[in-house]
Amino acid sequence: MRLDRFLCETTELTRSLAKKALHRGEVTVDGLVVKKGDLSITGQEVRLQGRLLALRAPRYLMLHKPKGYLSATRDEDHPCVLALLPAELADGLQCAGRLDLDTTGLLLLTDDGQWSHRLRSPKKACGKVYRVDLAEPLAEDAAARLEAGIMLHGEARPTLPATLEVLAPTRVLLTIQEGKYHQVKRMFAALGNRVVALHRLQIGGIRLDDSLAEGGWRHLTEEEIAAI
Repeated sequence: MRLDRFLCETTELTRSLAKKALHRGEVTVDGLVVKKGDLSITGQEVRLQGRLLALRAPRYLMLHKPKGYLSATRDEDHPCVLALLPAELADGLQCAGRLDLDTTGLLLLTDDGQWSHRLRSPKKACGKVYRVDLAEPLAEDAAARLEAGIMLHGEARPTLPATLEVLAPTRVLLTIQEGKYHQVKRMFAALGNRVVALHRLQIGGIRLDDSLAEGGWRHLTEEEIAAI
């Protein structure tokens, strides 16, 4: 990691302020003053004005997202999911994947960009399980059409195979491998139906904790982190 980035990730400095601190000779690496930010940091002792700096350990959380919250860090029109966390915990976190404003359920948050990328990568194929409430009973051929792939409006190729488990005439569990824009709603619209409620239960090997009420959160376990 470059020294200037290290300074930004271990302090509240912006890139420009980190550059100024370097220029003023306020940064030492293994006891030597360093004024250029392109030095590679791989475990050296870094101090700013004599204060030892250390990277914060990556954080991984699950959140039971309620309706009415955006999967974003800030928005002028709607509250964002980070507002559900203590301010000191929310600082620096990003949503690893998204849920629509009116969709509830499992949302993962982290400041580990590589982990988030693996989670969202099509090559990783982390299955996402949704509980879907529908306006009308499913057509008889719905499961077969979902398994074969649905051609959505505006897309160049059909969706990847999805699996369906019927819980009731208008309630199903759907497992998909992708995360296209409004994908679940668009898939059922293509089947001539309409989603009236959508709740995400699982991403890969991580399942929403049944003990979490809407708006509740907890840190992921080591096993859950390693599952991605």
